[in-house]
Amino acid sequence: MLSPTPLGHPPENEAQLLAQAGVLAGRTLGELASLAGLPVPPDLKRDKGWTGVLLELWLGASAGSKPEQDFAALGVELKTIPIDRQGRPLETTFVCVAPLTGNSGVVWETSHVRHKLKRVLWIPVEGERAIPLAERRVGSPLLWSPSPHEEAQLRQDWEELMDLIVLGNVERITARHGEVLQLRPKAANSKALTEAIGAHGETILTLPRGFYLKKNFTGALLARHFLL
Repeated sequence: MLSPTPLGHPPENEAQLLAQAGVLAGRTLGELASLAGLPVPPDLKRDKGWTGVLLELWLGASAGSKPEQDFAALGVELKTIPIDRQGRPLETTFVCVAPLTGNSGVVWETSHVRHKLKRVLWIPVEGERAIPLAERRVGSPLLWSPSPHEEAQLRQDWEELMDLIVLGNVERITARHGEVLQLRPKAANSKALTEAIGAHGETILTLPRGFYLKKNFTGALLARHFLL
């Protein structure tokens, strides 16, 4: 039976979460939105997070915009990922906001990035612009934890990027830094500035930054699982 998980009733375990996500596979976003009583926006330009909100509603996610995982009791984060016809990611995947000050003594083991990526429910969704939003289909879910090799890749990039932030080089970081993880500005507009450390240790104002997974990382992850 296709019915949204009642809000405030998150899944009790991973098996339940995966089963509910499996029920959504093959359905269109329009169908799911209609059943959940959510209007479908004309496109995602102004409603970038709409797909995630819709699927959170169906799966009973609890975190909302809080910094914990979407399914905090299970320690699982939900990530929707727009894909093309070949099953390849169409864009990078946001992980979390990057801390630009107060980073002395921060280590990978207790980092927000590692916490968010410890256990992820990936839900691929058709994302090609030629397909109207309401007609895009939800794909099969994948419950994933980083392999030792993947974690080593993430850790290396995170440490390099954090070193640049701490040493006052945040303005010099580009999207090309990092093999699998990148740091990019994340702000609704150019007026939303935040404090960071400058080249001489002074406080500067800069755009907020976010950590994003590069497409080569998520593409390889999906390809391995779905044998693309």
